Amino acid sequence: MLTHIHIWNFAIVDKLDIEFEPGLSVLTGETGAGKSILLDALGLALGDRADPLVIRHGAEKAEISVSFSTHDAPQAEQWLVDHQMNSAEECIIRRTISATGPSKSFINGIPSTIAQLRELGEMLVDLHGQHEHQSLLSRDIQRELLDNYAAHHTLVTQVSSAYQQWQALEREIDQLRSAGRDRDQRLDLLRHQVKELQALDVQAGEYAALEQDHKRLANANQLLHTVQQCLEALTENEQTAIEGMLAHCVSEIQSLAQLDTKLATTQELLNNALIALQEAGGELRRYADDLELDPARLTEVEQRLGDILQLARKHRVPPQELATVLPRLQTELDQLEHADFHLDSLLKQVIQAKQGYLDLAATLSQSRIKTAKQLTAKVTDSMQGLSLQGGKFSVNLETLNEEHYSLHGREQIEFLVSANPGQPLRPLSKIASGGELSRISLAIQVITAQAARIPTLIFDEVDVGIGGRVAELVGLQLRALGQHRQVVCVTHLPQVAALGHQHLQVSKHINKNTTVTKIQPLEKQQRVDEIARMLGGVQITEQTRSHAQEMIERAQV
Repeated sequence: MLTHIHIWNFAIVDKLDIEFEPGLSVLTGETGAGKSILLDALGLALGDRADPLVIRHGAEKAEISVSFSTHDAPQAEQWLVDHQMNSAEECIIRRTISATGPSKSFINGIPSTIAQLRELGEMLVDLHGQHEHQSLLSRDIQRELLDNYAAHHTLVTQVSSAYQQWQALEREIDQLRSAGRDRDQRLDLLRHQVKELQALDVQAGEYAALEQDHKRLANANQLLHTVQQCLEALTENEQTAIEGMLAHCVSEIQSLAQLDTKLATTQELLNNALIALQEAGGELRRYADDLELDPARLTEVEQRLGDILQLARKHRVPPQELATVLPRLQTELDQLEHADFHLDSLLKQVIQAKQGYLDLAATLSQSRIKTAKQLTAKVTDSMQGLSLQGGKFSVNLETLNEEHYSLHGREQIEFLVSANPGQPLRPLSKIASGGELSRISLAIQVITAQAARIPTLIFDEVDVGIGGRVAELVGLQLRALGQHRQVVCVTHLPQVAALGHQHLQVSKHINKNTTVTKIQPLEKQQRVDEIARMLGGVQITEQTRSHAQEMIERAQV
């Protein structure tokens, strides 16, 4: 649910903060006051293309910050978790547009791409009207809407899983048959490669260990010489060894510490240093004793490394990964040697898997057909009250050929509409009129409100071209939709505005030659005045105010 929007230096808005409530929020104002600014700003936050011209004159950048509660948007919440942007059922999208550089976007404080804004935005907000965010035009969304309306979640999941299992087996059969065409030649090659790898018998981690051995053996002379020099300097030269000098200092400081206890800490540090030096000398002595000058072993290691490198190049793998090649080739060899048995088994499995898919898909198809009839009748009936008399709605299910079966079932689903009597049914995406499309979408959304996946709906001028009783019916449908989802509606009709749970007014002000747009929530009396203005125009009488009061009170019943 949309909870808050902050707009700064955008178009003719200097600074704007709006808190949104559940239910139906209506947005009204004089023509030209800037009602579209809010939707434009929201569109930018959700990934619309940014243009520096939207920055308020005289400012260097514009910023839009939009907050959502995701407790009613499980898909969005999961998306945030998957992208490591989760923030306790809250989502804050922020976008800045600079006059001199590229725009920047953030999701819960994490830098994000425009593609991510769009992907997440489609799970949070559905904009209806002449705007980009029109999810109902997508056949995939239409299919999901029908399935959600029919509570098909479990069945759809089963169909998807059955299809994936069937296709995985088909791919395995294709691979076996493809391999079978060159089977004899491939068998000879595999047997030779397996025999060669078994003879070399490379172990996991062996190459790294050999490299370390080679480094030590190849530099044994230098290692031994340097270690002996260090031993001489540390412990073995009676006149200049560090150990002897340090031991003398320890003895001297120990005597002085008896005279002044402040030297006790220094005495302890020197003692520890002497002990550490003696231990280091012992370690170096043991290392020197164990270090071998072994040319024969060096030759053996070099030969082994060379053999591994040569075979790794042959199999086009890093030498560290050569040990993994043998098990893979052995598996392929086993499959080819027993290909006929595997193929017979797979053919039986694929028949069972296909039939399992067909049975589940048939059940899904039958339920979809039944639900499509119900949805067709209800939406068509709803359209009649939205100034679309004689209009028709239909859910078309086109059965596909087997090669086009998918994890979504055996049919393609598309919403068809005839907005006027005598016109043929056409795809919803082909409706030319934004006003007609908005009202048809409204009818669909009201019917499917409890099943839909997007928590916030925004309708821009869905009441274009209507008035009177039809306008009130549109308002009633929007208010009914607000019982299940959050609805924000830009309207110029008092009949719609009076039915809102929250009323926001857009106004334009001129201050010192600067034009500024303001949006404010209206209190009870302010709302009466605004509805009266929408009813009466310039001359507002007491009778107009009384009518406005009556409309608001009637909406609360």
